[in-house]
Amino acid sequence: MTSTRMSRRAFAGATLLGTAALAVTAALPARRANASSALLPPLDPIALRAAIDDLEHPPSTAAQLRVGGTTGHWCGTSGVADIKTQRPVTARDKVRIGSITKVFVATVVLQLVAESRVDLDAPVRRVLPGLLPARFAAVTVAHLLNHTSGLPDHVGIPEPDSAEEVFRHRFDHWTPQEWVATAAHGPLKFAPGTRQEYRGINYVLAALIIDKVTGRPYGEAVTARILRPLSLAGTVVAGNDPRIHGRHVHGYLRMADGSLRDITTYDQSSCRGEGDMISTTNDLDRTLAALFSGELLPPELLQLMFTLPPHDVRMLDGSPARYSTGLQQATVNGVTLWGKTGETYGYKNAAFSTRDQRRRFVLAYHPTTARNGEESQMIARVADLLTRSPSAEVSAP
Repeated sequence: MTSTRMSRRAFAGATLLGTAALAVTAALPARRANASSALLPPLDPIALRAAIDDLEHPPSTAAQLRVGGTTGHWCGTSGVADIKTQRPVTARDKVRIGSITKVFVATVVLQLVAESRVDLDAPVRRVLPGLLPARFAAVTVAHLLNHTSGLPDHVGIPEPDSAEEVFRHRFDHWTPQEWVATAAHGPLKFAPGTRQEYRGINYVLAALIIDKVTGRPYGEAVTARILRPLSLAGTVVAGNDPRIHGRHVHGYLRMADGSLRDITTYDQSSCRGEGDMISTTNDLDRTLAALFSGELLPPELLQLMFTLPPHDVRMLDGSPARYSTGLQQATVNGVTLWGKTGETYGYKNAAFSTRDQRRRFVLAYHPTTARNGEESQMIARVADLLTRSPSAEVSAP
C-alpha cells in the first residue's frame, strides 16, 4: 500500500486547517438563495444514522453528530474511541477541534473591542511592536480576523509528505514568535483588505494580541470570558500540553504498511490560537447557540461575524470571499449556514448554524488519511441531509 499523501506544508496548522475550511462550500452542490425563505427538511433519523455509520467514506474510526435548533434535535455516534480497547465513542468524548478554535479567539478579540481595549483599525505592528517588519505596516487587526492581511507564505517549516514524516515531526515545538517569523519573509502577497486568503497565521497573531492586551495567555482569557460563563466543562485550551485528558476519541493515521498509528498526542504549538483547542460536540453546540443569540457580544460587533468583505474582495482563485470575522459562510441547497470547519491529524469537525438558529449541527469524525481530497465526504452528506428540502431544486455546482 502506498503511503498517506499529505498536502504541501500539511504539518503546518495554518495550511492544514485552512484547506479544510474550504470543504463545506467546495464539496457540496449549492445554489444561492435567501436563507430566510429556504425550507428546511424534517430530521430523518434513519438517514442521519446511515450518514455517520458510513465510516468507509472517508475511511474513519469514529463519528459524532449533534443536531440542534428550533426545528428539531438529534444526536448519534458511531465507531470506536480507541481501536485497542474497542471502546465505543460516546457523545461526551473530547476531540481536537482544529480551526474552530478561531471562533473563540475572534469572539474574545471582539469583546476587547467592545471594552475599547482593542481597535480593529489599529496596525498590528502598533499592538505587537517588533514582531512584524515595517513593510507590513498596513496590516490591521481587522485584516487578521477576516483573512485579508496578505501575509506571506511560511518559509523554513517542515513539509511532511507521508504519515511517517508526520510522526517524525510530531513533537517539534515552536514559540509563537518563531512561528510568526516563518511568515514574515518577503513582501505581502496583496495589499491588505483587497483579497482574501484563509491563513492560520492571522489567528496566531490575534491570540498574541489577546496575550498583550490582557496580560495573560490567550487561553486564560478564553476560559474566563467564554468557557466558565457558558459552563463548557469539556472544552480546554491545551497550551503546551500535547495530550488530551479525560474521556476522548483517539486520532489515527494509516501508515505505508497499512497499519493505523495513534496520532492523538502531539505538539500543537504551531497551531496556537488558530487550531489548538479541545472540546465536545455538546460544548460546541452550546457555543454556537450562545454566540448567535447575542450572549457573548453586543449586536454591532456580533454583526461583523455575519458580514463578508465587500463584493470586490475575492479569494485568490477568484471565487467570492467566504470568511467573515471569525466565521465562514456556506450556502447548501439554498440554505445559508455560518460556522467553522476544523482539522488536525486524525480529527475533522464542522460546526454550523443558520443565522436564525432554526438548524444547527456539530459533526466530529476521525479520518485516517489526510489531504487526499475525500476527507470532507461526511460533512457533505450530513449538510445535504440537513438542508435539502424534498421539493427543492438543486442546481449543479
